[in-house]
Amino acid sequence: MTAAADPSTLAHAAPNRGAGLLGLLGLSVALLAVAGLALGPVTLSPAAVLAALAGQGEPMAEAIVLHIRAPRVLLGLGVGAGLALAGMALQGVLRNPLADPGLIGVSAGAALGAVGVIVLGGWFMGGVPAPLRPWIMPAAAFGGASLVTAFVFGLARRGGAVSVPTLILAGVAVNAIAGAGVGAMIYVSDDQQLRDLTFWSMGSLGAAAWAPATLAAVCIAAAGVGLARMARALDLFQLGERAAFHAGLDVERAKRRVALGAALAVGAGTAVAGPIGFVGLVAPHLARLVVGPAHRLALPAAALLGAGLLLAADLGVRLAVPPAEPPIGLATSLIGGPFFLWLLLARMERGDA
Repeated sequence: MTAAADPSTLAHAAPNRGAGLLGLLGLSVALLAVAGLALGPVTLSPAAVLAALAGQGEPMAEAIVLHIRAPRVLLGLGVGAGLALAGMALQGVLRNPLADPGLIGVSAGAALGAVGVIVLGGWFMGGVPAPLRPWIMPAAAFGGASLVTAFVFGLARRGGAVSVPTLILAGVAVNAIAGAGVGAMIYVSDDQQLRDLTFWSMGSLGAAAWAPATLAAVCIAAAGVGLARMARALDLFQLGERAAFHAGLDVERAKRRVALGAALAVGAGTAVAGPIGFVGLVAPHLARLVVGPAHRLALPAAALLGAGLLLAADLGVRLAVPPAEPPIGLATSLIGGPFFLWLLLARMERGDA
């Protein structure tokens, strides 16, 4: 006779499996980070990378690793994780896997704020104390993302609930308005500003340096901690807002916290790396496929997958046609566009959209 399964063993099986999967994802991201330090127009061995990180390598290897590739890898980790966390949180609040920071206009608002600083910063930057200047662009991007988030959520709210179709349509309108604003900024920019805007608008990690990469990583980490603490609230949202309220959740406060965290993560990443699309859509969906819908595991899984996707995309564009480097935004759009269409068609076949 087969012995009955121990209930305590069954209770711990899923968390243990989830922890193991998170460990595998973490290892994969670490390997991609090492590859990002070693590979490029100049290929370095793992031993040379380790020696450079320890400050005992060849001068050229140390310059490449410490001053070019390491801040780039840090920025890729932060931006990828931040976009994925923002996407997962917004999808959880809206109970719709098609929601994405770019689709509802959050990225466009952040981009407009950052572009405003690039073009108009010369008018007021001189009066800002030097220690505060690195914060101006992230603050402007965060402000733009926050305003857009508040606007689209407020516009889509009907009868105490947020209408997802209205939210998407509002996002389309905001994207158009923000695009017009960016176009106006381009029109009044000078030649150098135009070059900066052109490369920035396509998304890239190529201009990463320690100061902006660290600043973005700190802001995204703070947003990530806040969003991770919303795991239970996001689980309750899956029951519907009314059921979540009766379960003891302050629904409106939870929405504000999620919107603030998403705006901070997207704004900080967009300010430094430019608008990078579809990571916030693809990574959360893959995370749910890997570890399931529970946000306690899905949030960290999404962060790891987002970081890994962006590092892989960055590595791909660096190795595609060296020494030239296509913008990373093109790579993520080539991946994310077909993925979004597949997801939309799958939902239409099930009658969900």
